[in-house]
Amino acid sequence: MYLHGSSTINEQGHLQIGGCDTLELKEQYGTPLYIMDEQLIRQRCREYMDAFRATGMQFQVAYASKAFCTMAICRIVEEEGLSLDVVSEGELYTALEAGFPAARIHFHGNNKTPDELEMALDAQIGCFVVDNFIELQMLNAIAAEKGLKPAILLRVTPGVEAHTHEFISTGQEDSKFGFDIGNGSAEEAVKQAHQLPHVELLGLHSHIGSQIFEVDGFEVAAQRVADFARQLQQEAGVSFKVINLGGGFGIRYIEEDTPLAAHTYVEAIANAVKQQFAGLEGELPQIWIEPGRSIVGDAGTTLYTIGTSKDIPGVRKYVSVDGGMTDNPRPALYDAKYEALLANRVNDEPSELVSIAGKCCESGDMLIWDIELAEPVAGDLLAVPCTGAYNYSMASNYNRIRRPAVVLVNDGQSDLIVERESFEDITRKDVVPARLRASVTSRS
Repeated sequence: MYLHGSSTINEQGHLQIGGCDTLELKEQYGTPLYIMDEQLIRQRCREYMDAFRATGMQFQVAYASKAFCTMAICRIVEEEGLSLDVVSEGELYTALEAGFPAARIHFHGNNKTPDELEMALDAQIGCFVVDNFIELQMLNAIAAEKGLKPAILLRVTPGVEAHTHEFISTGQEDSKFGFDIGNGSAEEAVKQAHQLPHVELLGLHSHIGSQIFEVDGFEVAAQRVADFARQLQQEAGVSFKVINLGGGFGIRYIEEDTPLAAHTYVEAIANAVKQQFAGLEGELPQIWIEPGRSIVGDAGTTLYTIGTSKDIPGVRKYVSVDGGMTDNPRPALYDAKYEALLANRVNDEPSELVSIAGKCCESGDMLIWDIELAEPVAGDLLAVPCTGAYNYSMASNYNRIRRPAVVLVNDGQSDLIVERESFEDITRKDVVPARLRASVTSRS
């Protein structure tokens, strides 16, 4: 079993993360429980920052907070010198409440509301990534009312789609995001933005996919964006100070996954930008990127308690845990694959093929199909690594199940960073109309 980050096996044969015994974490915080490895999060941040410093180019690394957004994680990435990418007023509010410097916040999204734009303008964030013509005009108008001139990037679609080991280089236009280079909308957006008096056009943004294990797609995207920049420089005299090539860098979920090291992605992106922009007038643009999953994904482990089981002879054995699609919807949504181990007896040899079922009232609530474990029984602890990205972020109260707590572990210390929801939290926002309250009173 591959152990991530600071995970080890202690003398009792228990899984230990950040110097903390997972059995003790269960006793203190209960299960399901998200465990975040602070040392590994900081290590991932530093890998990107150090790799860019080695290129000698100007850069920003912005943590894509949609992967996992809490005030504690905002504090960590701020301390490590990263910027922050947000996509909603909730993420923006979280960042500001955490004291994250507004000047290092970038605001994404394909349908920013007027209220969100006002909130971000009032906070004087560092940059808006503008996604469409309506937003462009709306931002300019609201900024004019406030006497501001925010910096913007225009999100463009360069006709490159990448995922895992594949990338497709086409004229693809079918995306809800951005201005398409191929059909001319990106060119029109640049010209409009260049003329508007209350926005400052810094540069271009592109994002080509997720869980990417190769550099080819980023290199082709850099070429397409550079060709587009060259065209705009010649035709309209527009130059760009920033080229943002997005995120999507992959992590290892299962043995078959083969992600590259951070410096490999960074070196390829930096070399591509140097090469492709070398012939343009002016200085080389700054490079911005937005890793999210690759910062926190393999730093997270979810701990469950095993409960019931159902053995269907000749078919399969279902082993149920006290969580499921409410704390990890990715298997149900994306057919995502995970590995797992028994945290209370890691050294026991796998001896039984089982499938891990969640507790939701859905036949599709399956966390892992067909995994070999050491004959799990009720009360065992199941640890599922690589659940740091998009698990807490996408958690729900389906079946009115309470969302788990999140703890940060480091050097033998555990700190609660998100409290487990209470039963009171489940009904806190419910409102019973007076006429229904009256009928309950009369029956009683």
